[in-house]
Amino acid sequence: MTITSPSSEAPDWPQCAHEADGRRCRGRPVEPYAACLAHIGVDRRAGHLAALEPGAGLDLRGTPFTRDLLTELLAALTDPATGRHRLGPADFEEAEFSGDAQFARVDFTGDVSFDGAAFGGGAYFTGARFEADLGFVGATVARNVWLDGVECGGGVCFNKTRIDGELRLETGTITKSAVFRGLVVGGDATFSGIEFIEPAVFMETEINGTAWFDGALFRSDVRFDGARIAGKAWFDGAEFHHDARFDSATLSEDVSFNGTRFVEGAAFPGATIGGDVEFGGNEIGGDVTFRKATFQRTTVLGPLVFPRLLDLSDAEFQSAVTIEAAVGTLHCRRTRWSSTAALRLRHAEVDVSDAVLQFPVSIAGRSHPFVADGRELEVPELSDAPVRVASLRGADAAHLVLTDVDLTGCQFVETVHLDQLRLDGRCPLASPPPGLRRIGRRPVRWTRRRTLAEEHHWRAERQGADGWTRAPGNTDVWGPAALAPVYRQLRKALEDGKDEPGAADFYYGEMEMRRLDPDTPPGERALLALYWAASGYGLRATRALGWLLLAVVATVLAMMLWGLPQDDPEPVSTGTVTGSRVTMTTDKPDPVNPQGSYGSRLSSERFEKSLRVVINSVVFRSSGQELTTAGTYVEMASRVAEPALLGLAVLAVRSRVKR
Repeated sequence: MTITSPSSEAPDWPQCAHEADGRRCRGRPVEPYAACLAHIGVDRRAGHLAALEPGAGLDLRGTPFTRDLLTELLAALTDPATGRHRLGPADFEEAEFSGDAQFARVDFTGDVSFDGAAFGGGAYFTGARFEADLGFVGATVARNVWLDGVECGGGVCFNKTRIDGELRLETGTITKSAVFRGLVVGGDATFSGIEFIEPAVFMETEINGTAWFDGALFRSDVRFDGARIAGKAWFDGAEFHHDARFDSATLSEDVSFNGTRFVEGAAFPGATIGGDVEFGGNEIGGDVTFRKATFQRTTVLGPLVFPRLLDLSDAEFQSAVTIEAAVGTLHCRRTRWSSTAALRLRHAEVDVSDAVLQFPVSIAGRSHPFVADGRELEVPELSDAPVRVASLRGADAAHLVLTDVDLTGCQFVETVHLDQLRLDGRCPLASPPPGLRRIGRRPVRWTRRRTLAEEHHWRAERQGADGWTRAPGNTDVWGPAALAPVYRQLRKALEDGKDEPGAADFYYGEMEMRRLDPDTPPGERALLALYWAASGYGLRATRALGWLLLAVVATVLAMMLWGLPQDDPEPVSTGTVTGSRVTMTTDKPDPVNPQGSYGSRLSSERFEKSLRVVINSVVFRSSGQELTTAGTYVEMASRVAEPALLGLAVLAVRSRVKR
């Protein structure tokens, strides 16, 4: 690396009188001389260094250092009691180091500045101690910067520093703020085991290798806004005690947070993540948000196990991904899935409103906890919480598969292609209130079936029906006109999946909404009401059989009282003889209406005949029994009504057992 002056302008300190190749040295003169430490001559330098004591302050701004000159300087400041080099406040601003700069085992007892310094080799501070602030603002380093095992009683500032090699800052403590804004590292950057007491800032940092933060301890806020890490990022075992933000960061490869502790959660809004994001065995006390993040080649996200919010709203997944989570709430609002995705959830209330699904996406509940390092990951607060889908509003359900999730509170209205939704496993919906309830003063008993949450909201809001669930705050209440198409599309979705028994409840709901819709023509509403009362829209076999039984009893009773004649009429034959010719005529008298009291007509003989007449007329369409005029009309009515009721009962049974 060629050492060049950080600035062509004159420095703001007295300048060395030495010139070479038309360039004046920028080093600060050593008093009382006119030249800097590098140019005062060997004898004068030896005398100057001999006069220094350990802990002396240094002002060596702009001074060019060779390796030998730096060695001489540090040797003059060696504490004989400890064998370590001890410096007071030291200013190396815009100093030039032609080779490796070795500051190992140096104690800096005051502020030290390398702002604008240029290192032709590396800068090595292994085992150094900084009792005050360390400044590296705008410095350039041709090779590595190592600060292994340092203790820093002040802060560090690497604003706009450029390191062409690697940066190592390991197993130490930084007591005050640590600022790495605009830092550029050509290789790996290691911050393993470092304890940051006050806020740490890595905003707009660029690391072109792997970033190691494993075991790091951030006791205050940490910001990675706009940071760019070209290699993998490792945060295994790190601890974030306050806000951990990665706003608009670019993490080009895998990111690992295994065993990481987030006391107040983590935020990745607008981040770009190129690889997998691994979590496991974490302790997370707040929310984790990936709002507007872009996942380019992420195949695994999780397992995330914590009781708060996981927010993937407005995020984009560009490759096939598996998301594993057991969380309190999962937001996928307006999330874009540009490839297949599998959401394997242990606990969560999922909101998929307005999501864009371009390829198949499955949301499935898991019955067993996730496992990391042989240990089951579970959240005690969520041990009994199922996977619940809260909303599909505005989402395109054409590629959506739901398996073993709770839909009791799910909002379906405004879902696109709902008829192509696939439901597998056990996906319960809300049920009507059990037992005897009231609408106003009228007691009712609701039919057991699967209902939409939106129907609950409407009945509770508009009808004032007892026991139905009211809509949460700021939730639209939809009427029958909007709910009927939703039931219709869900019915078709199950029918297309060959689950006709499961689709029966959705057909019932569709017919209910049509019957209760005030915009439905009165004639149609009356017909639907009759259909509902007779057989529950062809789905309640017991209701149809009950009406059939009642109709049979009524018909038998009518036959006994009015339909059967007093006596079976006997045919009478008369004849005439004309010569050898005999002519016979047989007449059968009309049936005579029964006589006597009604009690006398209710005999076992008349009951047996009436029952035979009803069964023959309904099943075999002809009774063969002479009836009175009233009986004839009763039989005609029974031939119409009772087979229809029998057919409705058969239809209801078929709808529940057909496969």
